[in-house]
Amino acid sequence: MSLLRTNSNRSVRSLLSLQSGASTARALNLTATWRKNQREPGYIESPFFRSPVLNRAIILKHRLRADEIELLGSYRTTATKVILPLDPSDLRVGARSFFIYQTGYRSLLEEVATGDLTADRRDETLLHILDGLPSLDPFLMRERLRQEEFNPDRCYFNLSEADSAQMFEFVRRELRPLVGMSFDDVDVRMFEKTDKLAQKIMANAADAELEPLRRGLNMEKAAFEEGIFCWKGFIYYKWTLNKLLPQVRPVSEEIASIKPSDKPTMEDKIYMDAAKERLEQSIDGAIVTVRNTLKVYDKAYRDLTHNGKPAAFREFLMKAPSLFYELGERLGSVDHIVSFWRYRFPAGARPKVSTEDLFDILADFEASLSFEPHHHFPR
Repeated sequence: MSLLRTNSNRSVRSLLSLQSGASTARALNLTATWRKNQREPGYIESPFFRSPVLNRAIILKHRLRADEIELLGSYRTTATKVILPLDPSDLRVGARSFFIYQTGYRSLLEEVATGDLTADRRDETLLHILDGLPSLDPFLMRERLRQEEFNPDRCYFNLSEADSAQMFEFVRRELRPLVGMSFDDVDVRMFEKTDKLAQKIMANAADAELEPLRRGLNMEKAAFEEGIFCWKGFIYYKWTLNKLLPQVRPVSEEIASIKPSDKPTMEDKIYMDAAKERLEQSIDGAIVTVRNTLKVYDKAYRDLTHNGKPAAFREFLMKAPSLFYELGERLGSVDHIVSFWRYRFPAGARPKVSTEDLFDILADFEASLSFEPHHHFPR
């Protein structure tokens, strides 16, 4: 009997909603990538997963419900869910799904395996890496995969349609300083409308219309395409921080003040009080690190737009991916805390939680904020 969960009418509706409205950081939509790029050479020659079934999956950072926690064998607030559409061309048909490392996980992998043991181990390693990430944002994910020498085609690392639409006005504002600027003997009148430039950046479209910018930055075509992707990454992280900041302080204050509804032991109380203090410091530290890292981008961008130094911006873009892991890890972890807290304790409602549940939530939050040291640009 298969251990894969089959769909219900409710899950079909959720799947359709996920297709149209999921955030980039929450979902890796390989179904959409397949629809758009299945005949492209890069998609075919450098796949994400070797298994065709997995390579058309939707992978999701999922908030666990009470009846799902036991599937993982340990307390977690979120898990990585793999959704396998029965027909990737029509999500209304439904899907099967499983959690990475749930009970019977290896048997589940055998059901979707290619039959090539080498490929299967490769795909299992990829799933392990994805499960360990705090979010599935494409810039963090791509840099983490590169560290492990996995290099899927760039088409697998696009922003979701929902995030692209929400980001567009922010991108236009970010690009306004570039409009009308000029390099030596380079015509940039094509940037009179920021809409056009914003559309090109969002689509990773390093095409003929961006030739003046490519020449102004003195970059080869392949390097310029990579630079456009990296540039979008920093705009994405600035937008994410801008969206997240108003939510951080209220949630931090609620975490600091929440008390369990039952009577904790002295040992539990000592841990929870100390954990709350550590969490406040770690959240603040993560936000400060993100802001400082983004200042490096802002300085390089000012050198381009205000100081007429395209070489400085070019140099920054070439080295930029080394910063993505730090940015994505910290923003993803803080977003996990904020979004789970709001899911568990809606704004305006009086929070009610047992000692055991609060202990587990605080421990999970602390684990999500345990960062590896990273090399980065000097401030």
